[in-house]
Amino acid sequence: MGGDRLSAARLGADIGGTFTDLALEVDGAIYSAKVLTNYAAPEQAILDGTKVVCERAGIDPSAIGIVIHGTTLATNALIERRGAKTALVTTEGFRDVIEMRTESRFDQYDLNIVLPTPLIPRQDRLTIGGRIGADGTELRPLDEAALDGLAETIAARGYRSVAIGLIHSYANPAHERRVREVLEAKLPGVSFSISSEVSPQMREYERFNTVCANAYVRPMMADYLARLESRIGELGIEAPLYLIHSGGGLINVETAMAFPVRLVESGPAGGAIFAADLARRLGLDRVLSFDMGGTTAKICLVDDATPRTARTFEVARTARFAKGSGMPISIPVIEMIEIGAGGGSLAAVDAMSRITVGPESAGSEPGPACYGRGGTRPAITDADVILGRIDPGNFAGGAMTLDAEASRSAVSEHVGSRLGLDAEAAAFGIAEVVDENMANAARVHAVESGKDISGYTMVAFGGAAPLHAQRLCTKLGVDRLVVPPGAGVGSAIGFLRAPFAYEAVRSQLVRLHEWDDAEVAGILSDLTEQASSFVGEQATRVERTAFMRYAGQGWEIPVILPEGAVDRDRLNEDFRAAYTRFFGRPIEGGVTVEVVTWSVNVAADADAAPPVGTRGATGDVAKPATRQVFDAGEGAFIETGIVEREALSPGDGVAGPAIVVERETATVIAPGWRAVMQDEGSLLIERVAS
Repeated sequence: MGGDRLSAARLGADIGGTFTDLALEVDGAIYSAKVLTNYAAPEQAILDGTKVVCERAGIDPSAIGIVIHGTTLATNALIERRGAKTALVTTEGFRDVIEMRTESRFDQYDLNIVLPTPLIPRQDRLTIGGRIGADGTELRPLDEAALDGLAETIAARGYRSVAIGLIHSYANPAHERRVREVLEAKLPGVSFSISSEVSPQMREYERFNTVCANAYVRPMMADYLARLESRIGELGIEAPLYLIHSGGGLINVETAMAFPVRLVESGPAGGAIFAADLARRLGLDRVLSFDMGGTTAKICLVDDATPRTARTFEVARTARFAKGSGMPISIPVIEMIEIGAGGGSLAAVDAMSRITVGPESAGSEPGPACYGRGGTRPAITDADVILGRIDPGNFAGGAMTLDAEASRSAVSEHVGSRLGLDAEAAAFGIAEVVDENMANAARVHAVESGKDISGYTMVAFGGAAPLHAQRLCTKLGVDRLVVPPGAGVGSAIGFLRAPFAYEAVRSQLVRLHEWDDAEVAGILSDLTEQASSFVGEQATRVERTAFMRYAGQGWEIPVILPEGAVDRDRLNEDFRAAYTRFFGRPIEGGVTVEVVTWSVNVAADADAAPPVGTRGATGDVAKPATRQVFDAGEGAFIETGIVEREALSPGDGVAGPAIVVERETATVIAPGWRAVMQDEGSLLIERVAS
């Protein structure tokens, strides 16, 4: 292969809970594949899928010039508690911080509330003497004499990984670094994570929990990434391997191994990048990204082609939509809401005779009942088969033949018989429950973000999203829906659009009335150098942010810093303007304003296709085939046209009721809606009648 061919071939690989998605870009063309995720050896699905897409593209794997990977493995390990045996070393008196949490209750009226179990049990939390003050001064020397006994305890108990989280280490990391230095010398083979590197931010509960999560998944992720690097080399791929992190940028394998907690939302982040890139190309200023795969559904707001971001998020929530019911992770992340609603999510009937769906999923092993892999409980995919949305004989482009009778049996046994419904009515109930769950999640996310969701355009991707997106739009009052090309593997394509980027964050309190130009310049210079070291020579953009508040407040708001030196008076004006946007008016009366946390994001510009805008229909195409599909609006099966997506040209319209089918998914178009093929290959679906 020639050198230009080598540089043109780029592979994105996304491991999900049910399917592993592959997207190969060669000379601007995308070739994709979906293969079932292999839980025992996740990298095997990537190898199998790579062979498939390379064969479809007509290239040898050695022609691949870069591999970009995202995975939910770290997330699943935290949720399912499948990480390494881990110890937490912390300051004397702070052993129970991760159990006491913030002493708030996510449901203050629940007398029987059960708070999430700490990631590290109490017997695995070890303490050490010494104390750093909030201003970074050493109040009490580190008890180095106790480190020998600490090392003996760690060795005797067989810990494979150790999290080190000492009080106020974000202000002065000296004690944490010394503890690591001594223990590493005494305990070869044990992995160490320190909070001043993983998450150097104020609020000890969030910081301690984040370093515990990093240590907990680090051995597993290091082993996995090492195996993946080795095995893709066996295919003849000599290309570098990069990981997409939770903030939507790319990092190298070494960084990912050291800070695997940054990968917790890596797969969903690729989907948000995918939606943002499409929004930019089509000229859509307000987009609701809807990613529904085999295990979960993710919803994200994208304004002006930029996904919303946050400094903290929660995983493994024990109560649906309830902030505070999960494990907080304080790292930069694309902000989204995620619920257990995917094609493999299982349906049941509870004690109150209500249909429930998720969060438990059939995954890929055994999968939904229709997969014929031993599953007997009904999943959303089984309901979609019964409702006619999925053709059992042409699933995944014909790669799998589904067992429709198995779907009917599972739905009837576990849902229909409990409620006195036939299989069709029970399947409709399952679909309506999951669609309402997702609509409610979208409403909650929009309200929490202060947005009116009805004015947004939905972008739907993931294998199951186009099947449910139009019904979701109806429930939300959204009138426009876009299903992009390659929707079934959207996150994997999003990986190919992600820039090299890294955000460095540090808490260092600076009050405006005590402003020191040299101190601020030093903070920003250090953070810029740190972030640049992860991005390298590709860096082209630097974005700096100060997280500010009035003294005494419990949370901060972001204020973008201008280029060059930061002027105190201008920063104060920018803070007042930002505060007014959030809360209506600033606080008067000389209240102290302070910067709590500083952030520098260094990024390289990703390759971007030119904008194309949207177009209307030149005419509706004929529907060469039909089948009976259940329509939620009509409450009955109706004759529905079937159209191959590959047969559509730009400007072709498809009037509902119709289903547009492709290899990885199918798009349902209800009566009163019309799809128009766009110049870049997207389907723009709009409401044309009430």
